[in-house]
Amino acid sequence: MPPFVVLAAAVGVVFVLIIRFKINAFIALITAAIAAGLLSAEVELPEVMPAVVRIFGDVCGRIGIVIALAALIGGCLMESGAADKITRVFVRLLGEKHSSLSLLGSGFVLAGPVFFDTVFYLLVPLARAMRIRTGGRYVLFVMSICAGGAITHTMVPPTPGPLAAAATLQVDLGVMIIAGLVIGLPMAAAGWLFAAYCDRALPVPFRETPGLTMEELHALANEEEHRLPGFIHAMLPIALPVLLITSNTIARAVAPGSGVARAAAFAGDPSFALLVSAVIALHLLARQKGYSLPELARRTETALANGGLIILITAAGGALGGMLVEAGVGRALGAMSKEYGLPMLALGFLLAALLKLAQGSGTVSMITASSILAPLMVESPPPYHPVYVAAAIGSGSLVGSWMNDSGFWVYKQMAGFTEAEALKTWTPLLAVLGVTGFLASQAAATLLPLR
Repeated sequence: MPPFVVLAAAVGVVFVLIIRFKINAFIALITAAIAAGLLSAEVELPEVMPAVVRIFGDVCGRIGIVIALAALIGGCLMESGAADKITRVFVRLLGEKHSSLSLLGSGFVLAGPVFFDTVFYLLVPLARAMRIRTGGRYVLFVMSICAGGAITHTMVPPTPGPLAAAATLQVDLGVMIIAGLVIGLPMAAAGWLFAAYCDRALPVPFRETPGLTMEELHALANEEEHRLPGFIHAMLPIALPVLLITSNTIARAVAPGSGVARAAAFAGDPSFALLVSAVIALHLLARQKGYSLPELARRTETALANGGLIILITAAGGALGGMLVEAGVGRALGAMSKEYGLPMLALGFLLAALLKLAQGSGTVSMITASSILAPLMVESPPPYHPVYVAAAIGSGSLVGSWMNDSGFWVYKQMAGFTEAEALKTWTPLLAVLGVTGFLASQAAATLLPLR
């Protein structure tokens, strides 16, 4: 079959299995990867399964340890109260009047190790408590959490999407973190402004939701902080790996080959940096809760089990993207982009948006799009750093989110919105973030190509 027919068929398989039949995402993605190999004229029948297994293993090898440790750190931050402490400090620094900015900042900071769905579960009770204190601006509070968490989830490692995109496009992880943070700033500003507009334009009733009752929300709003960890201790598991990873990037640029650069290369390796952070997070949890070593081990196993599912789904998405490359989709897209003069950044953005619209997962769309574009970039290197292509792909993965995205339902259920209210707030908000991220990536690639 022609490459674009293979692409359409593979996306269709994912769409039907996940949306229509509610099949587990891992099974659906692996099935689609196999289907892409079977339908392609460029992959021999006996080579289909070995190719799927090889690509799956390659992706696991690149991201497995980092995702597992990030999941462990996130679980510790939640249970120890560190995440709650960070949010409360942000509120105090910015003031009650600017509490929506504190929620935006909290979502932005916490979504790195804690992942978007978990961040939203964590922060929505605080947004509801703020609604009780202030008497209004609930839509702004909820959308601010969404904006901050979604930006980091799609732009800044160690979340799976940007982590896999950086590995596939051979972008230094420290560079990816810095670029994601910088490009994320105008995205956050645009998202907050749009959230403020929606808060004025869409009067949404404050409803009961699953989880905390109104009485518990009142208790949360007035809870004292003396039982929570200190702010520096709470921030350390988040800040330390970022500092170690970026120090590796800086040392290699300033003093390549030196003893300092070699030491920074070891300490700044993402797996080692997150391992150190995980030890600190576990110590913080044990100290706060008084857990014994067996109790700590049980909670570690639970967090790692959650991370294992993320690894499987991420690697399966990588297998699908890799099989589409094997089927010649990348070459066909390259030929199309040359024929129509479509720049690499625009191609990455549009491809990620198309995949997100079709199957709902931003992580899967990032992994698949980066896998397809990687050989094109080797064949025709762009005149700017590949980190901008990764950023454009991440921006595109935000566009087109609707009812086939699990985040949509988390947002709708936990915020107490109807489906229509969620479609009027969640979907356009993520589109605003994505378009802003693409424009910022294009501007950065033009003004600071780094080649």
